Amino acid sequence: MPVTRGRLGAMTKTIRQTVIISASPKATYAALIQEKRHTAFTGVKAKIAPKVGGAFMCYDRYISGYTLDLVPAKRIVQAWRSQGWPAGTYSLVTFALAKAAGGKTRLTFTQIGVPASDYKAKNAGWRSHYWQRLKAYLEKR
Repeated sequence: MPVTRGRLGAMTKTIRQTVIISASPKATYAALIQEKRHTAFTGVKAKIAPKVGGAFMCYDRYISGYTLDLVPAKRIVQAWRSQGWPAGTYSLVTFALAKAAGGKTRLTFTQIGVPASDYKAKNAGWRSHYWQRLKAYLEKR
């Protein structure tokens, strides 16, 4: 696992995860970037401006940031920060979506610049608060 030095020499880490979802890339993309669908799968209010430069807040403002790049049904790149991180600290999050056999989606996730002190919680949190819930939401549709 790569460890890098971020702002002011603070240690940061990178999270890399891959998930197979039994839904199309189009449906997966929509659930991640459309606030009503994001709220539906997480169960917590989200506010998302689904455009490059748009701001977002998820999990009742626990997570906030800005969208840097969007390629419909293929990629979302965002600057993310978590409540409790030092002021001005953002990580770079990429959701890369690809078609997989049987109409499924291979979601390759990367989060660069996670403060080392929060790595364990964020690494586990993506699995429990995003992938499990996203799969349950999309696979029941």
